[in-house]
Amino acid sequence: MSTATAPASDQKINIIPSVLPADYARLGEELQALEKAGVDRVQWDVMDGVFVPNLTFGPDVIKSVRSWVDVPFEAHLMVVEPDRMLQQWVDAGCELVIVHAEACTHLHRSLASLKDMGAKAAVALNPHTPVEAVKNVVDLLDLLLVMTVNPGFGGQAYIKTMEPKIAEAAALLRNADHYVELEVDGGIGPETIDGAVKAGARALIAGSALFKYPEGLEYGVSDLRARARAAVPGLQ
Repeated sequence: MSTATAPASDQKINIIPSVLPADYARLGEELQALEKAGVDRVQWDVMDGVFVPNLTFGPDVIKSVRSWVDVPFEAHLMVVEPDRMLQQWVDAGCELVIVHAEACTHLHRSLASLKDMGAKAAVALNPHTPVEAVKNVVDLLDLLLVMTVNPGFGGQAYIKTMEPKIAEAAALLRNADHYVELEVDGGIGPETIDGAVKAGARALIAGSALFKYPEGLEYGVSDLRARARAAVPGLQ
C-alpha cells in the first residue's frame, strides 16, 4: 500500500455500537433499532469474569438473535484462552472476531485459525500494550483495535493519552500490503470522537454515549458520524 494516498476504505467512518447498554430482555428489538438507526455493524463485548472483572454474553445468546438483523456482528473476546471457543463465535454469526494480544500465547496461530474458519481476524491492545505487539502479525489482520479504556466495564472515561498510540497504529497499518481497519473502543462520544478520528481511527465503538442521546439512537448515530467527518475533511 502506498503511504502517499489512503485507500478508499480508509476514508469511510464506521459507527459501531456496543450492546452492553442494551435492554437484554428486548435484545432482538434493540438490535433492530440499532440497524434502523444506520449503524455499520454491532459489537458484542464478550467477558468471562477472569480476563476482565465482568461476565456477559455466550455464543448461544448471540446465535439466538442473529436472524433478527442483517447488520454484521463482531465479537470482542475479553477472555482467557480464546482459542478454545473461536469456532463457536464464528458459528454464532460473528463475521469478525477480535482476540486480545494479552490473552493469546501464540497470537499468529490464533489469527490464522480465524482465517481458516472463514472469519475476519482482529487483535485488541489494552492501554498498556504497545503497538509493537502486532508488528509481526499485520499480514493476518483485518482490523486492529486500540483500547481507549481498560476493558471490563461500559461507561468509562476516554483515555486521551492513547491518541499518540492510535496515530502510531495508523502509521504501522499504512505500510501494510492490504487495508487493515483501525478501531477504537472506550469512552467514545460527542466530546471525544474527533480526537480519535484525527489520530487515525476509522471505526468507532460507541456504547453508553450512543444510548444516552435524548433524541434517540438514529440521531446519535448521525451526530457521531457527522462529528467524525468534521474532524477530518474528506471522510465518508
